[in-house]
Amino acid sequence: MLENYDIIFPVLLAGGSGTRLWPVSRELYPKQLVSFIEADSLIQGTIRRLEPVLDRNRVRIVCGHEHYHETGKQLRDIGLTPDGKIISEPCGRNTAPAILLALLTILEENRDALVFIFPADHVIGDVPEFHERLAQAAALAHQGHIVTFGIQPTYPETGYGYIEGQGEATAAALPIKRFVEKPDLDTAKTYIKAGNFFWNSGMFAFKGTVMLDEYEKLVPEMVEKMRALLENGRPIGRETYEKMPNISFDYAIMEKTTRGVVLPSDLAWSDIGSWKSLYDFLPKDDHNNVINGDVLTRHTSNCLILGHDRLIASNRLDNLVVVETADSVFVSDLDSSRDVKEIVDTLKHQDRKEYRKHNTETHAWGSSTVLEDSSDLKIIKRLISPGTVYRETFDVPMLWQVLVVRGEGMGMLNGRRVSLKPGDPESLVNPVRVSLETVSDEPLLIVETRLLTKID
Repeated sequence: MLENYDIIFPVLLAGGSGTRLWPVSRELYPKQLVSFIEADSLIQGTIRRLEPVLDRNRVRIVCGHEHYHETGKQLRDIGLTPDGKIISEPCGRNTAPAILLALLTILEENRDALVFIFPADHVIGDVPEFHERLAQAAALAHQGHIVTFGIQPTYPETGYGYIEGQGEATAAALPIKRFVEKPDLDTAKTYIKAGNFFWNSGMFAFKGTVMLDEYEKLVPEMVEKMRALLENGRPIGRETYEKMPNISFDYAIMEKTTRGVVLPSDLAWSDIGSWKSLYDFLPKDDHNNVINGDVLTRHTSNCLILGHDRLIASNRLDNLVVVETADSVFVSDLDSSRDVKEIVDTLKHQDRKEYRKHNTETHAWGSSTVLEDSSDLKIIKRLISPGTVYRETFDVPMLWQVLVVRGEGMGMLNGRRVSLKPGDPESLVNPVRVSLETVSDEPLLIVETRLLTKID
């Protein structure tokens, strides 16, 4: 356990959409919320590996408002109450505003806070080594340094930014000489040979007051605007937050500060930025495959195959990625799988729902799964959590019916109060207002049918 353990606040940055991991990762269900192979999602795994070095009860998560409810659900699933832990942005404005928002919130709670920054969607293979580096980073941060974790490069990667340290790489931290953009292959090879270049992990440690001083010195207008947004204690509005500069933490602070040091770290780290990087990180079977789900393979090697809802059968495949969800299937050459981003851009341009959300969504009251969706018929499974109310207002003529599958509840259907029990259907012609709630500690599971025909 670290010295001054009780003043350390881990901050997880949980923005972004992870379009290179479509169709599993989507705009409303980004990669940090996804469980790819393990039972935990990436954000849950990030929280779990902090212990016992950092207190996960002091975690703060910065996420978009559209991910607030699912993030809270995932915290509860690993035994954490989400109250006070989730900092919601009304829209994404890059990492500099996100970190400042968390920083000001934490300093309001504890002026002596030591803050760690972690992307919520990365993975680390060597957790004991990670814990050692956390302790070293905390000691450096207590001394007033701004620490960034520099990953020891194992090959000339062209998809990462690099950090150049001043001097030869050792276990101790080096002063930061410069940040460099993603290089071409020849340049990346020279970085590997030099020995003092590191992959930029996006992980940091610093004293809260030290970092606030840097913000006030380097981007004073951002601090002034953020304080104005927070001073009245009301939720931050989208229109005002959109006026914050769209700028990265690296560019706003780290490339300009004189307090930065890079801590060389060999952590078996990956940012899981593509299906290929996920494949590279995960253990393989005897045929060099990564397989998950209901999958039957024959003469298949060097493949990543992920099934979710249906059987996948493969025959004589090599070096491919196959990913199946309830509404989409992605098939690609493994080495070119990053190109899925262009497919997502096309789906977005065509206003296809598949780029944005899954058939199942999380809400404040529970979850909904679309079972059928055609021009005249929609069937939805809803799970309404105890103590919550599902409400909806309709403006389209239809025949509406609800059937309780499990649990008991009460409903207000166009002002009429009804009791809801398993097997008893309730119907409305041209519904206007509907509200449904549980009356016990058991969730209420219903199937809702909407027949979108002209009803007289």
